[in-house]
Amino acid sequence: MAENVLCVKSEDFAVRVVNAYKCLHFERKEHVCSKQLLRSGTSIGANVAEAQCAQSDSDFLSKMQIAFKECNETLYWLRILKRTNYISDAEYNSMHRSADELFSILTSVIKTVKQKLESKNGKKKILNS
Repeated sequence: MAENVLCVKSEDFAVRVVNAYKCLHFERKEHVCSKQLLRSGTSIGANVAEAQCAQSDSDFLSKMQIAFKECNETLYWLRILKRTNYISDAEYNSMHRSADELFSILTSVIKTVKQKLESKNGKKKILNS
């Protein structure tokens, strides 16, 4: 049930991102990168949630791939915020660890769904021959 774990972890991560955004925006007066982090970091969970109501395996895969891309972008913005000293090493390490965990789970889910689709398509080809 990796999808259920993924739903919980991605939503928890989105909450962390919103809180980080509030701190960055209002306390540290960083407005550009924090907004990008907010968008990409919350989009991970939004796409995972949307995937739960997918109309097909292909639709599910598409949403998971978008979540994967958003996670990769989030990792980028975290690196930028760290390199520009808007977040500390400890803040970076904590957020990065969570985002990296999501990245790994998404990678696994995408790989599994692709294998399932390839298996389905292979069977269809055999049946249609």
